[in-house]
Amino acid sequence: MTTYDYLLIGHGLAGATLAHALRQRGRTVLVYDPGHPNSASNVAAGLINPVAGKRFALAWKIDELLPAATAFYQAMEQHYGATFFIQTPIQKLFSSVAEQNTVVTRSADAPWRHYVAEVTGALPPLPGVRQEFGGIQIQHGGYVRLRELLTALAQEAQAHGQLRQEVFDWSQVVFDADGATYAPGQVRARQVVCCEGVGATQNPYFSWLPLTPNQGEVLDVACPDLPEEQVLNKGAYVVPLGDGQFRVGATYRWPPFAEGITPEATAELSQRLQEMTTLPFTITAQRAGVRPAVRDRKPLLGRHPEQPILSIFNGFGSKGVLLAPGLAAQLANHLENSASALWPEVNISRYHALYTAASSATIISS
Repeated sequence: MTTYDYLLIGHGLAGATLAHALRQRGRTVLVYDPGHPNSASNVAAGLINPVAGKRFALAWKIDELLPAATAFYQAMEQHYGATFFIQTPIQKLFSSVAEQNTVVTRSADAPWRHYVAEVTGALPPLPGVRQEFGGIQIQHGGYVRLRELLTALAQEAQAHGQLRQEVFDWSQVVFDADGATYAPGQVRARQVVCCEGVGATQNPYFSWLPLTPNQGEVLDVACPDLPEEQVLNKGAYVVPLGDGQFRVGATYRWPPFAEGITPEATAELSQRLQEMTTLPFTITAQRAGVRPAVRDRKPLLGRHPEQPILSIFNGFGSKGVLLAPGLAAQLANHLENSASALWPEVNISRYHALYTAASSATIISS
């Protein structure tokens, strides 16, 4: 029987960042992950956008979370001697005169501080980019080469015996006052953390949380003459991959949805790209992943209401690249010292009434 401080289930972006945060604090960590190549983290383009949505609102807690994310990705670049985080402008293209007027008017109050360049309603001309209604340039954002980063983290963890690519069986976990034992792996841990993404909907301990799968599809396209010095955004994003290749996404589909890629997504994303460029392009790949979304659009962090040895780090939706590093550090601090509080917006205590209701329903039905 091998003993660890922490047993983590899932090695997508959530599990990988939390494992790193715990190891940085001197703790031993073992991670189980089934190794799905088209997990949400592997499919995502890794976009970090400080100003997003139809309301052009600042991302939640951007002033705290962006520095934490930047520091983490730059540390990973230094550790692996590779480039993962591309800091580049995001050119937000307006869809109408009304949208242009709304943003220019709001800019008088400087709601975005230093995250948006001077708002004039116009952008410098870009070859092949449609700018009929102008746009704004968002600063201090960019994108992370997420698949490459997660591959590097997984390879290193496997080399040190810290990652097992196996399906984890929750029915084989036995909790006691001092920790948990997982018999199939001959493993014992002081704490267990669920980082399974959408898999948490089937988790017997956390299925009461309002986690809803949300499918997203992306296209990889070849468009050799499209400029690569920025991300384009107009109803979809266009992220440079290098050598005239781009990732276009993403769709949003709530259940029920088809498994795998769909022709509807091909058509939708192709149309979105055509609305941003006059240049011809060729689709080279299409992928689909399922995001773990939460109804209030905030992640799920914290200990189980009745099993303090068990915690969750999940529900990042499409914002995980920005949110995960800072929140991983916050949860690691909390797990090491319960006096270190979690932000109430992400603490699963906000949903404890759902757990109470689910427990009562189970008792009545039995």
